[in-house]
Amino acid sequence: MRVITGKYKGRHFEVPRTFKARPTTDFAKENLFNVLGGYIDWSEGPVALDLFSGTGSITLELLSRGCSRVISVEKDPLHHRFIKQFVDYLGDEAAIPLRADVFMFLNRCRERFDFIFADPPYQLDNIEEIPDLVLSRGLLKEDGLFVLEHGKTQDFAQHPRFLEHRAYGSVNFSFFR
Repeated sequence: MRVITGKYKGRHFEVPRTFKARPTTDFAKENLFNVLGGYIDWSEGPVALDLFSGTGSITLELLSRGCSRVISVEKDPLHHRFIKQFVDYLGDEAAIPLRADVFMFLNRCRERFDFIFADPPYQLDNIEEIPDLVLSRGLLKEDGLFVLEHGKTQDFAQHPRFLEHRAYGSVNFSFFR
């Protein structure tokens, strides 16, 4: 996994082969962050939440682009440890990796974010409920943005807070406000 741009541009972190998580492809990630540039002013140090962090690829990109705080929520102990190791290696105090269940975290979280990203397993039974879970809790600041990564079988275009959909190969992103 590599960092596309920002203060950690060009850094590589090798994801162990034992990982169950699939990192967002570099192609999809690069295109996603190009689109996000139209929604988020990185120079203002936005506060971000990365749900189902997996390899931490999105967390790393958010840190590199200047987020003032990035909370990463990952349940799997191996994945969480990997994220914690690269955060410790970087010494970036803006990163807060949490080992927690995303749904329990969402029920307890009282912080508000400029940007929330979720990359659940594509086969997750209740993936269609995630936009409502995130958006109904008041976790987004005014003009905040929520992006859900999902497979091609899900369609969120009818959701009342849906903004747009982008597809890059088999990776799909739905944007919500």
